[in-house]
Amino acid sequence: MIVVVGFASLSGQSPGKVATPAIGKFSQNVNGKTTIPPMLTGSPTVPSIAPDARSATAPPVRPVVPGDFLLKTRRQTAADAGLWAKSTASTPWKVSETAILVCDMWDDIYCQMAAQRIRVMVPKMNAVLSAARSHGAMIIHCPSGTMTMYEGTPFRDRLKLAPRATPPVPIEAWCSEDSKVEPPLPIDVSKSACDDPVLGPVVRRYSRQHPGLDIAGYDGVSDSGEEIYSFCRANGIRNIAIMGVHTNMCILGRSFGIRQMTRLGMNVVLVRDLTDAMVDPREKPYVSHARGTEMIIEHIERYWCPTVLSNDFLETIPGSAGPIMPPPMLP
Repeated sequence: MIVVVGFASLSGQSPGKVATPAIGKFSQNVNGKTTIPPMLTGSPTVPSIAPDARSATAPPVRPVVPGDFLLKTRRQTAADAGLWAKSTASTPWKVSETAILVCDMWDDIYCQMAAQRIRVMVPKMNAVLSAARSHGAMIIHCPSGTMTMYEGTPFRDRLKLAPRATPPVPIEAWCSEDSKVEPPLPIDVSKSACDDPVLGPVVRRYSRQHPGLDIAGYDGVSDSGEEIYSFCRANGIRNIAIMGVHTNMCILGRSFGIRQMTRLGMNVVLVRDLTDAMVDPREKPYVSHARGTEMIIEHIERYWCPTVLSNDFLETIPGSAGPIMPPPMLP
């Protein structure tokens, strides 16, 4: 199982080599195709990695342990008179088949309101990741465009050196809106995606993942859908849950995001209480940021995958993690 968590970003760009986008274009639909939002430009300082964190050979992968998470999934299905009905189900996921993807949770972003919401989200997200890790789930950190920061570490090599698998469908660098599956997104970001009162320079401010999110143990680091899919195939991971930001951009569109992983045949869920959308209430449909995020979550529940709450990854089903200890022997 895979869980995705993170920020929106520019695809395939590395620190120090980012072209300046046209400020004022935050288009999710241009000439019928969704475009990657022009999030950040510039040349950040890339922090160094401690020498003892680096590895020269393929690092070990996490042990396979028993245990099942019990997900309380939520979907929306079409009802009468053009309405939608929410439905819930209980779905067990083996921890050994679960990976959590942390999508684009950078250390900073040009939109300061978005950055503030990320700072609030980080402590809860880190606690959930820590709990899921302790139960045996795989954690994959995906701070796109910052792989230079992690080169040579066991976390990066764990994904980079995984044997390549042949995907059933092409893995796209960016997955645009699919008119065969979904209508246009309900939030318009063609003019502005940021809800700052006064928009500052749309420049790249990130250089790494947010330092409040631990990268530890058997965790992995990658921003490549090909690497992540290959690693999952090699390690028996087939289910994906997605946390993070931004819901209407990278969570859907990345090469490891909801659209692509669904097409690859993975089981996918969005963790709806650990995600955030880019919404400007001054743009259509003129709703609050909170309601705009809810509308994107509803879109995903209707057209792409179920959603869950992060509490589902804090514990396993009693008795599933075994072995059950026998009763003490009588003297």
